[in-house]
Amino acid sequence: MREPSEVRRRRILAVVRSRGSARVSDLAAELEVSVVTARRDVEELARAGKLRRGHGVARSLDSVARAQAPRSAPSHAAGDAAVALVVPERHTYLYETMHGARTVLDAAGIRVALHITPQATGAERPLVERALADGARGVLIAPRWRTVAEEEAGHAWLAGLDVPTVLMERRPPRGSALHAMDSVCSDHWYGMRLAVDHLVSLGHRRIVLAARDDSPTARALRSAFAGIAGDLEEIEDWSVVLSASSSDAADAADGADGPAERQGTGDGGGPVTGEGLARLLRERDFTAAVLHGDVDALMLVQQLADNGVRVPQDCSVVAYDDVVAAFGSTPLTAVAPPKAAVGRVAAELLVQRLSRPGAPPQRTELLPTLQIRGSAQDLAPDRSTV
Repeated sequence: MREPSEVRRRRILAVVRSRGSARVSDLAAELEVSVVTARRDVEELARAGKLRRGHGVARSLDSVARAQAPRSAPSHAAGDAAVALVVPERHTYLYETMHGARTVLDAAGIRVALHITPQATGAERPLVERALADGARGVLIAPRWRTVAEEEAGHAWLAGLDVPTVLMERRPPRGSALHAMDSVCSDHWYGMRLAVDHLVSLGHRRIVLAARDDSPTARALRSAFAGIAGDLEEIEDWSVVLSASSSDAADAADGADGPAERQGTGDGGGPVTGEGLARLLRERDFTAAVLHGDVDALMLVQQLADNGVRVPQDCSVVAYDDVVAAFGSTPLTAVAPPKAAVGRVAAELLVQRLSRPGAPPQRTELLPTLQIRGSAQDLAPDRSTV
């Protein structure tokens, strides 16, 4: 299914803001759309006053303002060497984190060298090594880590970096080689608790989570939901299903989530479609669902409607990510991790490390919020009991 235009345009805006400018042809290639589609998106964003467009180029408003501002003597307070900012390609969620980091680094007079990692196992390491060879004085990084094995393989080389490094939206496991590395991330357990508590407050007692399994965030959410739903006396039945799988089929049996799911009622099957989710809702009389992430949520809600399940009349929905949840035909209530704030706090921590080396490592968690819209409602009285 094609990516919604709102999602595509947010990705374009994030890329242009992070780089200052981008060619329309390059945007089309990165988003895997035609040049005509990319040009139309850029025109719409320019019409909305969110960027400037030239001859085949999209420019951020910040870069235009800097170009038009009076020239002043350059600042050398933070040194001339760049900080490497490393995020996965085609990852709208982390693009917001990246933009938050860049605003802090720009204000500190620190040049940013952006590195976009392709969807390949271990792609971050050569990019970081190249950045260090080019003289990078620090690293802000959000590794993709699609599987637990891939995550564990990245611990040793990241721990061995000899420049200040801050992990963004990644939580180093206790006792791992990265335990003492600076990190800033969202408290996804708290975010999931917000989602479940909201549904329970509306009278829902039978809830399903449809979540990805191909990132540390997805694995954290699956584990958190299983623990929360299993512990709450109000919950009568729950299940965890896979909403989308990574390119490696082995990811569907990820060891980080298995024990928690087997303890409850997770089905452990393959990726669920709207038809499959509608069937599960009917078979188990689930009245509510938490869906991760926003794009998957919007698609599943559309597919549920195609299969006779209306949101919120037949099933209340809470999305997780809140990147584009508000743009659905039914705006989705969503948990909103502090994406941009994670980037800002991580960049502030890195700036401190560069100016005052030797301070104790910090592990910072920021709390998500719940954005209430129209996709969740009180449970109908005739469905309050099984």
